[in-house]
Amino acid sequence: MSHPSQAPSLFDPVQAGSLQLANRVVMAPLTRNRSPDAIPLDITATYYAQRASAGLLITEATAISHQGQGYAHVPGLYGTEQLDGWKKVTAAVHEAGGRIVVQLWHVGRISHTSLQPEGAAPVAPSAITAKAKTYLVHADGSGEMVPVSAPRALDVGELPGIVKTYRAAARNAVETAGFDGVEVHGANGYLLDQFLKTSSNQRTDDYGGSIENRARLLLEVTRGIVDDIGGGKVGIRLSPVTPANDVVDDDAQALFDYVVRELAPLGLAYVHVIEGATGGPREVPDRPFDYEALKAAYRQAGGQGAWMANNGYDRALAEKKVADGEVDLVAFGKLYIANPDLVRRLKENAPLNQPDQATFYGGGEHGYTDYPTLAGQ
Repeated sequence: MSHPSQAPSLFDPVQAGSLQLANRVVMAPLTRNRSPDAIPLDITATYYAQRASAGLLITEATAISHQGQGYAHVPGLYGTEQLDGWKKVTAAVHEAGGRIVVQLWHVGRISHTSLQPEGAAPVAPSAITAKAKTYLVHADGSGEMVPVSAPRALDVGELPGIVKTYRAAARNAVETAGFDGVEVHGANGYLLDQFLKTSSNQRTDDYGGSIENRARLLLEVTRGIVDDIGGGKVGIRLSPVTPANDVVDDDAQALFDYVVRELAPLGLAYVHVIEGATGGPREVPDRPFDYEALKAAYRQAGGQGAWMANNGYDRALAEKKVADGEVDLVAFGKLYIANPDLVRRLKENAPLNQPDQATFYGGGEHGYTDYPTLAGQ
């Protein structure tokens, strides 16, 4: 570790729970829609292994159940073939010296009947259709964005089963698929975030109304996973003010300050916070938020996990925030799509490849595993 008198650098090693990371550069979760039948392919193993110089790789969001799937060709964690596909990925990453966790995903209402078991309605805290779109792939292989289907409200009796499904997915991930840990996806307007936020949760039972009630499902899921695999292997992703997938909360600061105080005793590896609008501006108009206050609430409640920030970071901002001790880890998204050797490029301040947006979702190797490294150029 660096000498106490020296400011930490983006390229210094750091401990995040039980994860020993070679540097503080993280590959953010990035949906790429290249897993037909929810099974990761051999090219998926190549893609992640190419990026294994990151301190930590967080996989694309991965469905914990068929019901939890909301987009075509995203991977899952609930079947033998899916776990076998992931085993190849973790083996390739570990062989390349990397660390990898899987992001556990239930999309809730951000889905389409054609993606659900037996064409059923997607599930949600309340029967409110999101003003949002999802990605479908047609029989001829072409893809398109379509509006999400109307959801049904989950019955309170179904919630323990959802907690159980998250726990099973986490155990499968570390015990069978060989992941170093898991990240609970509590962000971006998916199921756990839908329960958190007032615009999508209009329940009147123990899971709606007060902040404590709306946070209940997220906390039950996270505590259950921690009980099963240990807090040191668990991270969580939160997005206090992102408008992604049509969610908004009446008092995001109070809500998320409460959430992180409740997470503090769990001994998590890290807390991953999206600052501003996911993939968009770092400040959301009319939704001010104090991220330093959020971190302070977590630390004051005894939270020891590494603090990971994400959204719109470039080299200068990342280096400054790490050196100032404001964040421990910085997650990069689009830059990682196009720059498998991002750590080296940041370290050497080398030019960056520009990502090709046309190949983000769906397709094969092009725009996935064929971006050049500095060594290859």
